[in-house]
Amino acid sequence: MAIFWLDKDDLNFPPAHLAEASGLLAISSDLRPERLIMAYQNGIFPWYKHDEHFFWYSPHPRMILLPENLIVHKSMRSIFNQHKFAYTLDTAFERVMRACAEMPRSGQDGTWITEEFIEAYTEVHRWGLAHSVEVWKGDELVGGLYGLSFGRAFFGESMFTRVPNASKAGFIALVRALRASGFQLVDCQQNTAHLRSLGAHLVPRTVFMQMLRDSLSAPTLKGQWQWGPLGQIVVE
Repeated sequence: MAIFWLDKDDLNFPPAHLAEASGLLAISSDLRPERLIMAYQNGIFPWYKHDEHFFWYSPHPRMILLPENLIVHKSMRSIFNQHKFAYTLDTAFERVMRACAEMPRSGQDGTWITEEFIEAYTEVHRWGLAHSVEVWKGDELVGGLYGLSFGRAFFGESMFTRVPNASKAGFIALVRALRASGFQLVDCQQNTAHLRSLGAHLVPRTVFMQMLRDSLSAPTLKGQWQWGPLGQIVVE
C-alpha cells in the first residue's frame, strides 16, 4: 500500500482501508483543527510528529468498547461506593492534555503529545468537540483523560494518573455517562490489557467503519459537557 501525502490546502483523506498493515495511511505538514475533525469523522487519527511531519493512522483491527459492555470489577466498585474521587467534565482540558504528555509510559521515550498537538486539540475543545474528564482528590487533579466526540461516538486519546486507579475511575465514570446518553461507540484505538480488562475488544476495520457511520448519523453533543441529573451528559 502507498502512504499518501496530504496537501496543505486539501483537508480530504484517502479511504481508511488503504492504510498499510501498520495502520499508517498518510503524512501531512499540518495539524490544524479542521484536519483533525475530518480525520476522526473518517476513522483516522494522528499518532505522532517526526521531522515536522504528522503521521495519520487507521489501525486494523481496531480496539473499541461498546458502552453497554463496560466491565467494572469489584475493586473499582468499591472506589465508587466510597466516593474516593470527584469527577468533572471539561473544566481543565489543557491541564489534562499536559498531564498526559508528562506521564511516563513503559517502552516509550518521551511523548507524542507535542505543543502542536496541545494547541490543535485545545482549539477543537474550544469549538465544543473535544472533551476532558478530570478526576480530583480534594483540590488535587490526580487523573483524567481526553478525546473527541462526534455523533454518538467518543474517540479516546490519552489518560493519566497520579494515584492508583484514578484514570480508570475517570474512564468508567465517562463510559457510564456515555451509555446514559445513548452513545454507541467508544474508540480505544490500540489493543492494551488495561482496555481489555474494562470490556474493550478488537473488531475489523470494516466493522468499525460501519459502526462509526451509524454513530455519526446522530446529532453531536457540541459544547461544554456537564453531568446531568440522571448521570447523563448535558451541554452547557
